[in-house]
Parts: sequence; structure tokens; C-alpha cells
Amino acid sequence: MAGQTKETPPNSRRVFINNVDKYTTKNIAKFLDSCVVGASLVDFGEADLQEEDRLQDEQPKIKDATFHIVGTISSQTEEKSSFISEEYSHLEREELLHHLMKCDVIIYDITQHAGQIAEAQWAVSALHKEMETFSGHKMFILVSTVMTWATTKPVNKDYPEIPFTDEHYRKRKAHPNFHDHIGLEKLVVKLGKTKSSQFSTYVVASGLQYGMGEHMLHLFFKMSWMGEVSRVPIFGDGSNIIPTIHVNDLAGIIQNVIDHKPKSQYFVAVDESNNTMEEIIMAITLVLGPGKTQNVSKEEIYLIRELTQTDIDSLLVNLRIEAPYLKENFNIQWVSEDGLVENIERITEEYKQTRGLRPLRICILGPPAVGKSTIAEMICKHYRLHHVKLKETITETLDNLESCVNTEDVENDDGEAQEFLDTLKENMNENEGRLDDQYVIRIMRDKLRTKPCMNQGFVLDGFPKTYEQAKQLFTGDEDPEDLQSKHEKKIIPEFVFSVDATDDFLKNRVLNLPETVVEGTSYTPEQFPRRLARFRERNVEDQTLLIYFEDLEIHPEHIEITSNDHNEYLLVKEKICKKVGKPKNYGPISKEVEEEERRKAEQQLQNQAAQRAEAERREKEEAQQRDQRWGEWNQTLEEVRRQEHDLLESQSGPFRNYLMRDVMPTLTQGLIECCTIRPDDPIDFLAEYLLKNNPDA
Repeated sequence: MAGQTKETPPNSRRVFINNVDKYTTKNIAKFLDSCVVGASLVDFGEADLQEEDRLQDEQPKIKDATFHIVGTISSQTEEKSSFISEEYSHLEREELLHHLMKCDVIIYDITQHAGQIAEAQWAVSALHKEMETFSGHKMFILVSTVMTWATTKPVNKDYPEIPFTDEHYRKRKAHPNFHDHIGLEKLVVKLGKTKSSQFSTYVVASGLQYGMGEHMLHLFFKMSWMGEVSRVPIFGDGSNIIPTIHVNDLAGIIQNVIDHKPKSQYFVAVDESNNTMEEIIMAITLVLGPGKTQNVSKEEIYLIRELTQTDIDSLLVNLRIEAPYLKENFNIQWVSEDGLVENIERITEEYKQTRGLRPLRICILGPPAVGKSTIAEMICKHYRLHHVKLKETITETLDNLESCVNTEDVENDDGEAQEFLDTLKENMNENEGRLDDQYVIRIMRDKLRTKPCMNQGFVLDGFPKTYEQAKQLFTGDEDPEDLQSKHEKKIIPEFVFSVDATDDFLKNRVLNLPETVVEGTSYTPEQFPRRLARFRERNVEDQTLLIYFEDLEIHPEHIEITSNDHNEYLLVKEKICKKVGKPKNYGPISKEVEEEERRKAEQQLQNQAAQRAEAERREKEEAQQRDQRWGEWNQTLEEVRRQEHDLLESQSGPFRNYLMRDVMPTLTQGLIECCTIRPDDPIDFLAEYLLKNNPDA
């Protein structure tokens, strides 16, 4: 099915890209759509910044001289990308060739799907056959992979650390799984030598691509972001060098190829990093995750469902390669020339923005026993946030300090963990198990600054309790005139919900709690009224907790609880979700999806088994009822038959007596006479005999 065709604006270059809805091709299309044709021919040095600004001001005037992007898509979606002028799907090859013939530049990417190799081979061959009919010059660019270099012998066997460059491309040897890739590369280069003035061809061998939401490295970004593992795995010893390039830098190289029309046909597209797998993963987890890694066997990478064979081969490659041609001949406005590790802060921000990952920070306040924790748990489950409660956070901190003190591999903290642990224990002993506010604030602030809370976000459950605690937690020790200028923006809640109920309701609710729930808490009949009274006193002062948030222009949402019914809290959750909006986090991970599907399947099987058992029970009961009714019917029928027999017997007695007394003797004598005489008609004879000798006559 073809998309609607639009006229290409004057001076534009019509560019075809295959599978334009995939990671690499989509970003190439976005990049080219934002470029002006020939822009890379202008060298914007530091001395030319004013000229660059002038050109940017004039850009709307030459907007027509842009790249007009068309291409095939791998799956049909209702929403069309704004940077794609025309989309095609399910095209026959004749129809596809028709669209290719209308384009100035044809780009085929084979780094993501090996299934595109056959189509790319057909496309370049078909165009080559038709080049005599071209109305103008056409260009074919194959985006391949440096995996076609993976088993190349060292340039100098005595110095294996010498990197490969574009000049060595004729000596390259492909990874066993990439022989088809290198075969297509050679064909593309060969066909471009025939008549380059009409049809020029280029191969861009790309390193492992990263940036703009990630592709092959997404597993490690997501694993670090989610914080569900204490150590991010490194497959093997991690010493293998992985050639990499930011996907927008790859797009910039393609832009330069289109603008410059270079004589060389083969380019290596890599940045200057030459980072190892260990360096890459460590950089990712330091910024997004726990900051710790562990080496696992290479074989374990095959257990990761999210990775394809191409991904695995690319992550395990060990290849030192450089691209001097790009620096010497192209004008690339590098996004990440030094590589992922050196630009990890920027790359992670790109990752979060592109994936729509944003922490949600929520605070739920209210009197004791109003149901704050119940609501917080619902919100945390819905948005996949971290539930931060004071008591649990203090316990967790003490346990972590104990573990840190007792762990041998933590020896560089200069005794800070031991000192802080001793201070906390001493303070708790002095205050009958409670901590002073200064230590509580430090513990809670450290919790909110942890990577999981900074990444996904959190729900603060009933803390802070006072204006002063809030100021210390979010503003620090200073007392600034303008609170907004000093608060820690990365831990200050975005949404504050004040949940409340009447005192009578709260007291009745506490009185109805089971003893097992009340035991060891402040919900006892003696303690709860005092605790509730303290809460009310704190919230009638001039400086209340809600006023603190109002001063920061974070306006609390007030919610009233009137029932203990579970549906009441579901309605509260709906109100909060409507206010907060859609989740800014990943959906359920594959394991959770599988577990949910398994649970649903088991529930369905249980329901079916219960239905079968119920059907069998009903059938058995019906059979028993049928048997019972059949027995009763047979018994009734037998009784009716007996009664009929008795009735007949009683009614036939007089007739039998009459026959035996009056009829049978005459009939017997008539039969004897008939046998003696033997008349011609015995019936008539017997009838006449009975009439003549009728005893009643």
C-alpha cells in the first residue's frame, strides 16, 4: 500500500530511506529533515559564528532547499511522522522501483535487520540497470556495520594495537554472521564505478550506535534506570573495544556524503572513543544506576531475550578502528566526537527525554489513620514509584550502615559509615529509640537523593510533618528570603495531596482496627487521641506545612475521606492520577507481563475447572433426580396396574359364575353333538343348537 504522493518543493533533494520507522533510519530522517541542502559545505568555525547566525536568520528564506524524506515503513501506524513526507508499505518491487526512480538519494540501512540485505541488493542492482534513463544524478548510500571488519588480521602483527582505518577496507574480513553484509558492500562499491556521473554509490560502515533513546545499549540503560539489580552485568571480562558512534553523528556523516559527493566510496563511521565494554557499562550505571558492575560469563548474554544475534555479536566484538577520512574531508558538527563515556551526562539526558522518562515526585499528607499509606501504595503501584516512609527509611539506613561497616570491600569511606552509625545509635539511646530532627532530615534527604528516587520518583508518605522539617529537608540549613531559589529542585515534590477526615471518623476507624494491627503502634486508645491532637495543633499555626508548599507555588490538592470502603480509596486514586497525568516511566517489564499472563492463565484454568466441576455436580444431581423420579413413576405404575387388575377381578366374578353355571354346560353339550353329527356348517349348527337349548328361554 502506498502513501499519498506530494510534490517535491523546488531545489529540494528527494531522499528515500528504507524502514524509516526504525531506530537508525528514523533518526537519520529526522536529522536530514532539519538540514538545508549543502549546509555541510559551509565551514562554521569560531570566527564564523556571526555568519552562522546570519545564515540561521535567513534559513526560512531558503527553506525550500531542504531534504524531502520519503520511505517504506515496517508497520502501519495511525500517526504519521512529521518529518516523513510520504510513507509506503507492502509495496511490490515494480512499485518500489517506481518510487526509487523519483528520488535523488536512496539510503538503505542494513544494520538493524539482515532481512533488508536482499531488498537493498535488488534495489541497487535495479537502479544500476536503469541509470541510462535517469533524468539526473542519483546517489545510493548503504549504511552497513563495522562488523564486516570483525575478524580482520592486524595491520602489524607485532603491534596489534595499531587501529584500522578506511584505507584498510580492502583487507577487511567479516564476522561469520556478517558475510552477507560484506557481500552487499562489495556489490555497492562495484556498481558505483560504472558511471559515477549518473549513479554514484557509497558504503558507510557504522560503529555501534547510541543516543536518542538508545538501541543496542538500551538494555543497560534500562537496567540501570530501573534500579532492580544491585550490579549491572558485564559479559566476559569487558576488555573488548567496541567501535561506537552517536546516531546523529552518523546522520551528519550521511549529510556530508550527500553534499560533498566524495570520490572515495567507503567510509568508516566511528567516534574517537575506542571505549571498552566495561568502560561503557560503568559510565551508564554510574550516572543512572547503582554504580556497580559484575563480570559474568559471555554465555549469559544469550539468555537476554531483548538482544538479537546481531546485538550480541556487536556487543562482544573487539575492534580498534579509526576514521581519519571524516576529520580531514567532512564538515561534521559532532554531537559526541569523544564518545559515549566522555559525554555520558548528555547522552543520559537524551535517553530520558527521548523515552519520555521523567521522575514523578508526590507527597501525601494528612492526619494519622486517614489512609495515607493505602493511597501511597496504590499510587506507587500505578506509576512504579518508590514508597518513602519515615520508619522504614530509618530502619533501611541503619541496616545499610551495618552492612557497609561489616563489608570488607568498602574501605575507602574513612570510617564515615561507622561514625554515622555510632552517632545514630547514641542519639536513639538518649531519646528512647527516637532520632533528633537533624538526623531524620539527613536520612530522608539521602533517601530522596538515591538513584531510584531520582530516576523514577517517589511518594513521600506523611513526611515532612512540620514547616521547619520541610524547610530543612528541601531548602537546607539556610534561611533564604526566597524559598523557591534555594529549594532542591530534584527532590521537592511536584504534587502535594492533603488527605483529611473528621476526628470522629478517624477515632472510630482506629477503634475498629484488629488488635494485631494496633499492637506496637500509636493507634492504641491511649496514644491515638494525643497524636491526633498534636497534628491538629500543628495545622492551625501561621507557618503550617501546607503554607510552606503554597509559598513555593506548589498548591496542595485537598481530598476528604468519608468512608472506610475500598471503593472510596479507588476514587481517591483516580483523582490523584487525573491530577498527575500519565505515567512517565516504563510499563511492566517482560517478567511482570509473563507473570501476569501466567496468573491469568492459571485463573482461567481454575475457572474452567470450577465450571466443569459445577457442571458435573449439576449433572449428577439431575441424574439422581431422574433416577428417583423414574423409580417413583414405576412404583406408581405398578400400583395402578395392581388396582386395575383387582378391579377387573372384582367386576368379572359374576360373569364368570354365570358362564360356568348357565352357558358352559349347554355349550359343552352342543360341541359334543356337533362332533357326533358332523354337519356341513358346524358354526350354524352350534348357533341353532344354543338357541334351541337356551337355558334362559
